[in-house]
Amino acid sequence: MTGPHPDPGAVAGAVPGPVPVSEPGDPRLADYTSLTDVALRRRLEPAEGLFIAEGEKVIRRALRAGYPMRSMLLTPRWAEAMADVVESSDAPVYVVSPEVAEQVTGYHVHRGALAAMCRTPLPPAAGLLASARRLAILEAVNDHTNLGAVFRGAAALGLDAVLLSPDCADPLYRRSVKVSMGTVFSLPYARLTPWPRGLADVREAGFRLLALTPDPAATDIGTAVRELGNGKAALMLGTEGEGLTARALAAADARVRIPMAHGVDSLNVAAAAAVAFYAVAQG
Repeated sequence: MTGPHPDPGAVAGAVPGPVPVSEPGDPRLADYTSLTDVALRRRLEPAEGLFIAEGEKVIRRALRAGYPMRSMLLTPRWAEAMADVVESSDAPVYVVSPEVAEQVTGYHVHRGALAAMCRTPLPPAAGLLASARRLAILEAVNDHTNLGAVFRGAAALGLDAVLLSPDCADPLYRRSVKVSMGTVFSLPYARLTPWPRGLADVREAGFRLLALTPDPAATDIGTAVRELGNGKAALMLGTEGEGLTARALAAADARVRIPMAHGVDSLNVAAAAAVAFYAVAQG
């Protein structure tokens, strides 16, 4: 597949209401082609200004968050469950068999509902810094499952926003959205540039930069939170395995760790994030 996908709403034959489609090569389904090809989708989706929402709950949350719908792809079972969304939307809705859905997407769409949504502009980091009290700052978190789980934890545990280094994965990639259960739509986020010099802007906005690390010499996170008092906190987390880079650690105000037992040296980044988010949310 080469070249940009056509806008399904602009393809001849797109009409209001569900439209049965039987051919996987139908150009109206172009937004949903090869969803398992990560490299392709990373290039295509931002360039086309779209992302894919999967599953009824995620689609509904995307709509409630104000993301416009380009089109929807449903199997017959889910066309009935999503009838209210179909009726209220002007976007084209395509109904396909589970077999056709699998041929188009490259995997078994067991939830039977996909929507191509339009991206909206990200807010400037400065705007989030002005309104937040508790932040997560992620550096080079490139695994979409981990990224989605971190967003879900941040939303559930009361953080106000997430800042991403330029090389972090796309929160709106299908897997991230799915794992986050759509919380990427409700929790504000922005790219922090330049990196890591942009961390100075976070500090100037009144935040104390707490770098999470397994280093035994780091301060217990509970102690760090007590010392913080009512001050603003920005919790910094790095990629799975390597953690924060030396440059990011050098920019931090303090290095903090989660105490471990039974000889365990660290947690998965998503698990560590959830524990740390709970701790800083208590301050």
